[in-house]
Amino acid sequence: MSKSLDDLLQDLAIANRILVNEGVLDGFGHISLRHPERADRFFIARSMAPGLVCADDLLQVDLEGAVHDERGRRTYVERFIHSAIYAARPDVHSVVHSHSPSIIPFGVTGAKLRPICHMSGFLGATTPVYEIRHSAGESTDLLISSQALGRSLAQVLGQASVALMRGHGSVTVGHSIEQAVFRAIYTEKSAHLQMQAMRLGEINFLTEGEAQATSAMNDTHLQRPWEMWKRQALKTWD
Repeated sequence: MSKSLDDLLQDLAIANRILVNEGVLDGFGHISLRHPERADRFFIARSMAPGLVCADDLLQVDLEGAVHDERGRRTYVERFIHSAIYAARPDVHSVVHSHSPSIIPFGVTGAKLRPICHMSGFLGATTPVYEIRHSAGESTDLLISSQALGRSLAQVLGQASVALMRGHGSVTVGHSIEQAVFRAIYTEKSAHLQMQAMRLGEINFLTEGEAQATSAMNDTHLQRPWEMWKRQALKTWD
């Protein structure tokens, strides 16, 4: 049975807190959900720390990045990450942007983030890196603060599940909130594991076939970690 809009919005609020609990978000970063009844809109929190988000803090934005809120509230400057990806990827229903620490080094070095274990097969053969200098020169604040920059990021993401953002963080997408949260958490975990393994020697990464098979397998079990993360987040709810 499909969830009601109210239930989905509650899940989106909880997802913010899950991602904080799991070290993916902190005082910054955001997660969004495509409107289930209007493909040209998505829900995202007003401009605030993710760990404090409740369902009442969510508002709507269209695929050009314009905010639609009867209460006149503002959302994040980087809403264009979400609007441009939703416009380019009809298959995507949830987007996470984070600055999780283990990921940053892979966006600024020659080391490629690749799937190192069965939990990170969704990374595929390699993870694309977005270089904002190619679109906006060498004097930006690195933020995706316009629809044009959002489109350039979406183009680099292509059909991948994750794209790194040089000197900034990453963006993760999914067909659902649960999948996007799972991928965001395990991208951070996989990056940490890869850095540990690099100290020991040459890494035996997953093959392309292994990455596809493990990703498909994990997609059938998304509710298991989601329910655990959700329960943990609810324990800390104000």
